[in-house]
Amino acid sequence: MSENAQTFIAKSTIKAADLDHRRKINFNIGRYNAVVPKGKEQFTDIEFTKKTAKNIKWQAIENLDEHLLTFEKNFIQRGGKVIWAENTEQAIEEILLICKAKNCKTLVKSKSMATEEIHLNVALKKNGIESVETDLGEYIQQLDGEAPYHIVTPAMHKSKEDVARLFNQKLGTPVNYTPEQLTQVARKILREKYTQAEVGVTGANFIISDIGAVAVTENEGNARLSCAFPKTHIVIVGIEKMIPSITDLSLFWPLLSTFGTGQTVTVYNTIIAGPRQPNENDGPEEMYVILLDNGRTDILKNPTQRQSLYCIRCGACLNVCPVYKNIGGHAYGATYSGPIGSVITPNLQGMKDFKHLSYASSLCGACTEVCPVKINLHELLLQNRHESVEEGLTTISEKTAWKLWKISSLNRGLMNMGNGDIKNKVVNGLFKGWAKNRSRLEFSPKTFNEMWTEQLKK
Repeated sequence: MSENAQTFIAKSTIKAADLDHRRKINFNIGRYNAVVPKGKEQFTDIEFTKKTAKNIKWQAIENLDEHLLTFEKNFIQRGGKVIWAENTEQAIEEILLICKAKNCKTLVKSKSMATEEIHLNVALKKNGIESVETDLGEYIQQLDGEAPYHIVTPAMHKSKEDVARLFNQKLGTPVNYTPEQLTQVARKILREKYTQAEVGVTGANFIISDIGAVAVTENEGNARLSCAFPKTHIVIVGIEKMIPSITDLSLFWPLLSTFGTGQTVTVYNTIIAGPRQPNENDGPEEMYVILLDNGRTDILKNPTQRQSLYCIRCGACLNVCPVYKNIGGHAYGATYSGPIGSVITPNLQGMKDFKHLSYASSLCGACTEVCPVKINLHELLLQNRHESVEEGLTTISEKTAWKLWKISSLNRGLMNMGNGDIKNKVVNGLFKGWAKNRSRLEFSPKTFNEMWTEQLKK
């Protein structure tokens, strides 16, 4: 068992028994569940909408190479600069080079899972650059020294009392401050950072091929401020965020908002197509888009796993997953948690170290049912398990157990032997790995075959 798997089991065991944690998660997800049906009412036929979205993403991913080159061409024509980063190291190196050229001391950053994936804040801190999260949830997590808990809601596991105590400890605010008062405190601090920062960093929800632009969706306006105030704007985005045309946003923006937060449409939706133009008054002097691979082309070349690149990061699969709702986001030990994280993390970061995530599932299929782009998530989890076996990532004891099971299952005489206590002792005693985190298996004194045979003789 890998070190990551051992850590996962330890963390999930603790969190699964933490009733206060479960109460907070159920409360916040409950609020989400209450508003999503209302948001879905804007779609005349939700299944047709989801199929249409999937087909568009299929087209984008199947022709990703062409779309990326078209985007690059169109973006450069408006004065933007495109950087291709094969991995984390290349992305960090390019960002540090830009920051050094701009003599950057302070950097403001809006919410971005891609920057979490490459651990940008850690790299900037090592190089003496202050990186400030400007999304309120991310800002709370940064103050607490924690990674985001959820793809969409970074501080979902914290109550308003938790946040008030954190602000009291870190910022000296009264411990009885209301959420509104805490927000005002954060707003005042962050507004100063916007005007001080030499560089602003954002992610992107979509890359738009035909016009050479990126689309950013948010509820607070912090992404707009992060890319408008600093003289240099850097976008870090995974190559799978591609959509073919600007007209596709009329589908994907409401789809993302409904499945992400239950809104009809998110508050701020911005299309950014380059740095400030000669006839424009606002915007950065320079704009860079870093197209991040970091294992995505490995997923792309796998015909079965390729559909996981359709994901629009709405977080809906996390909100319905019984495993996620019990163990929380941090137990996964990866940037992307929940069902989609369990699918893509082994393929992005290595099956050997993260195959255990593909077993962190009840295979109930709720994630597949709720996905707005109809990714067969539970089937991909099974595919991950299959691929881990094909790669030889199974123990001798596991192979032996399945071999014995196959032999006995194909032999009626063996199946009928040792019923009751003998089978109980063999399974619960020999296969301790199975019984460790599960209830004991209790076999009946007789098999169904034996009871049926006896019935026929009567």
